[in-house]
Amino acid sequence: MHPNPDVARAAELNALSPLDGRYAAKVEPLAHWLSESALMRERVYVEIEWLIALADVPAADFPRLDEAARKRLRAVAAEFGTVQAARIKAIEATTNHDVKAVEYFLKEQVRDDAALTAAAEFIHFACTSEDINNTAYARMVSGARAGVLLPAIDRIRERLRVMAHGFADQAMLSRTHGQSATPTTMGKELANVVARLDRARERVAGVELRAKMNGAVGNYNAHVVAFPDLDWEAFARQVVEERLQLVFNPYTIQIEPHDDLAELFDAMARLNTILIDLDRDLWGYISLGYFRQRLRAGEVGSSTMPHKVNPIDFENSEGNLGIANSLLRHFAEKLPVSRWQRDLTDSTVLRNIGVALGHSLLGWENLLRGLDKLELEPHALARDLDGCWEVLAEPIQTVMRRYGLENPYEQLKELTRGRAIDGQSLREFVQNLDIPAAAKERLQRLTPGTYTGMAAELARRI
Repeated sequence: MHPNPDVARAAELNALSPLDGRYAAKVEPLAHWLSESALMRERVYVEIEWLIALADVPAADFPRLDEAARKRLRAVAAEFGTVQAARIKAIEATTNHDVKAVEYFLKEQVRDDAALTAAAEFIHFACTSEDINNTAYARMVSGARAGVLLPAIDRIRERLRVMAHGFADQAMLSRTHGQSATPTTMGKELANVVARLDRARERVAGVELRAKMNGAVGNYNAHVVAFPDLDWEAFARQVVEERLQLVFNPYTIQIEPHDDLAELFDAMARLNTILIDLDRDLWGYISLGYFRQRLRAGEVGSSTMPHKVNPIDFENSEGNLGIANSLLRHFAEKLPVSRWQRDLTDSTVLRNIGVALGHSLLGWENLLRGLDKLELEPHALARDLDGCWEVLAEPIQTVMRRYGLENPYEQLKELTRGRAIDGQSLREFVQNLDIPAAAKERLQRLTPGTYTGMAAELARRI
């Protein structure tokens, strides 16, 4: 929390993006990973690990660093905060180059340390800016995914799973094409979403984030000239995989081609699309009266209609997920495309990763808040079912087919299509069928509320 509430409120009110203003508190967990300060911190971390890795190479010209010196270096990254970020920003005001500003910042940190002074010129040694940027962004996204995004997805998944089990037996009229159709259960409909989320989450979690440390155009040109006897590809692989915990990409231009980020953002957009589908369905169920929303003291639904309790959480979720998907899909299409060996169009796009993922997180949190307000109205579901006995035309004509009766579909179509019928008329129709007594009795006992097939079993199994 800002020490001066007035300053904090002014920053909120004057923020250009609602993620940094109105909704800042809701997306704050992402700031640790995807803010400008986070980018600086990860750049510092990469530069330090590259320097320490060089110190481990058994060549006389590389600086030697004892354990105490390494500890002091790593503390610069571990203790990185607002003060250090501001210093880098001040240096950048002169350099007009953000990565060079990080290099100069680190040289300042070692300038007065006798054990580290000799290492100063090996900071950023043989690196291009993109060696630092691609690894920093990969670490940022990896941290955000593991620390914030996947846990948020799991909370939604678990909430829906609990609801699916709780409503497993609650019969519900289906509406295909918006018309009454074969009954299901509310639990089974929510279980469908859980199953889709499981697959989508697997795709999001499974994307390997790749990185490179291979110089200006991906060929270790300067590296080989300076130290021709060192296996630079093996060295870079070791840094990327063992020290930075990423997947090494041996073939790149100046930039890592971002195919993995494109894959991840596309997977994120597809997961968001599943949740947009859920938002709209729940909005509709609230409209039908299948759910009511718990009231919150002091909350207003409409400025002029006091009775209203609007499904705003699901609406806000849908809106934010739509914004997120517009950005995520642009990222997926744009990031893998670079003119020749490098252009700068990816730079400003990458700086908006936090915006896309922030709107995703905000959409998910709105959805969760909406789910927590829902209370099922069984009487409303039962009323709709009892008004749609015509949905039993399906099982009746299917049983008639089994026993070889003539034109079963057409007979039921004539009886039910476009008209409302009741249980008595259907039972009379069944009574006159030439089918075995057991089958006739089974159909006679059937109601729209019991004609749910394996829905409850499927819901409880998720």
